[in-house]
Amino acid sequence: MSNFQHQFLNANRALFLFSVTVLLLSTTTTMTVTRASQQPCNGGGGPVVPTTPLVTFLERVQETALDTFGESEKNFDPKLYVDFSLKSNLSTTVVAFDKLPRSENGSVPAPDLQEFIEKWFGGAGDDLVYAEPVDFVPEPEGFLPKVVNPEVRAWALEVHSLWKNLTRKVSGSVLDRPDFHTLLPLPEPVVVPGSRFREVYYWDSYWVIRGLLASKMHETAKSIVINLISLVETYGYVLNGARAYYTNRSQPPLLSAMVHAIYNRTGDMELVKKALPALLKEYQFWNSGIHKVTIEDGEANNHILSRYYAMWNKPRPESSTIDKAHASKLSSDSEKEQLYRELASSAESGWDFSTRWMRNISDFTTLSTTSILPVDLNVFVLRMELDIAFLAKVVGDNATSERFLVASTARKQAFNSVFWNEEKGQWLDYWINNGTTCEESHTWQARNQNHNVYASNYAPLWIDLLNSDTSLVEKVRQSLQSSGLVCAAGIATSTINSGEQWDFPNGWAPLQHMIVEGLVRSGSQEARSMAQDIAVRWIRTNYAAYKETGEMHEKYDVEKCGSSGGGGEYKPQSGFGWSNGVVLAFLEEFGWPQDLKIDCQ
Repeated sequence: MSNFQHQFLNANRALFLFSVTVLLLSTTTTMTVTRASQQPCNGGGGPVVPTTPLVTFLERVQETALDTFGESEKNFDPKLYVDFSLKSNLSTTVVAFDKLPRSENGSVPAPDLQEFIEKWFGGAGDDLVYAEPVDFVPEPEGFLPKVVNPEVRAWALEVHSLWKNLTRKVSGSVLDRPDFHTLLPLPEPVVVPGSRFREVYYWDSYWVIRGLLASKMHETAKSIVINLISLVETYGYVLNGARAYYTNRSQPPLLSAMVHAIYNRTGDMELVKKALPALLKEYQFWNSGIHKVTIEDGEANNHILSRYYAMWNKPRPESSTIDKAHASKLSSDSEKEQLYRELASSAESGWDFSTRWMRNISDFTTLSTTSILPVDLNVFVLRMELDIAFLAKVVGDNATSERFLVASTARKQAFNSVFWNEEKGQWLDYWINNGTTCEESHTWQARNQNHNVYASNYAPLWIDLLNSDTSLVEKVRQSLQSSGLVCAAGIATSTINSGEQWDFPNGWAPLQHMIVEGLVRSGSQEARSMAQDIAVRWIRTNYAAYKETGEMHEKYDVEKCGSSGGGGEYKPQSGFGWSNGVVLAFLEEFGWPQDLKIDCQ
């Protein structure tokens, strides 16, 4: 066994013992991570997975920093403070922090706080170090053969080279002293999204991997999957991101899709064998306890579906000061706890934040994500069922394969009965009566469908089981064309301009890719033509913004070609893993002919 493997195992043992200690010391009624997701929710409560003392302390530092530097500090980012690492043990650091001079409002003189931070903390991101990808070459053999326009090809190679900038590995200090860090130890190099997102993220990684596969970087793609499998083995599910403050929630479950994509390119049977136990464990997480909801349709058929439900009822540590400001508008502690759970559950969805999760689209405190059966989450779980069926068959486990094919057929029927709306030609999110109770069954009612238009309403196109019906695809294609979502520079997230980042006019790479790939895979020529048109618009806006700023962006304003997106609770980020991946995947699928202009039209 290598020295690194010894360190990784020791770090995980230390982290495990540390977590057990926290559990024993916690005064809150809690349960272990692996059991928490399977417990029923009771009234306004529900399971809570405790965080670490380090995270709790760093939240205090974050709040003091806000009091000290103030809202006027343009670049104040609460996440920065919970990404710090310790230079000395926690108890000594807390004592030094408590000795700082304070005014009545809790602020510390700015020079004193700045000096304290520099003396006692390692910088955010210092515990991840640059790693040279083992399989990166400046121009891979067979790279994007259909891209013949020299201008576009040169840019694609620049995007390809960004993988070097975004590849990291966990530093030895994390392995030696995991209790000094909120960053979690991982065995392999990672690809981070970029900017403030200094750690690996779950659903981002699928589109990063799609780009890495286009870049012929199979080993780097495999390393990401091995890291995510290690999180399942430790926690029972893939975390939102590899930080101690993310252990109480996941993100859209795409691990099976990552394994499937890599296997299709490489035929790596060992990876499939390693992944299958983790995929079965993750499937259980999303299909039991708090995540499982039963809907009885008008013909008395029961349909099992999944929802987001974070195991947390306090401010999110990475946004603690922001969450407390939202909760200050509520009067009771129970209302605040419920809002905190909804905030964390919205973050688990990846759509943080959107009117999609609000009972009143003009009131942020009406977030009710746990009361919604989301179309796209159930797309991901259906994809998981189909992937597990395929991968189990690959390794010769026909019984598991058959079991998951049966489950996928049942979920397809649920899509028809619960989500599909014939009049609109879309699949619509479904509101359950009360997200804070776990009733045996909810009775389906037409009025509980959310009739607002979101890009996620078209996500089922991504699944072959749902895009193989030609007449259905044509109905959905026409619905998308007239939905108001298809704009000059891509597909908008919604038609509601709320100021939240997962609403109009922002467009996001994952949604472009799922809808475009679904249209292409349907086999319809009209659908493929529409898909290519959307892809061209998206590629152009990415190119124009890159030429103007020298960066790829997290999101884009689809009303204006070449304009990055805005809104939300943090400033727009660049880097950017999934945007890079989707551009490369689109160029791989469609190419770019010599005579097609790349500039905004």
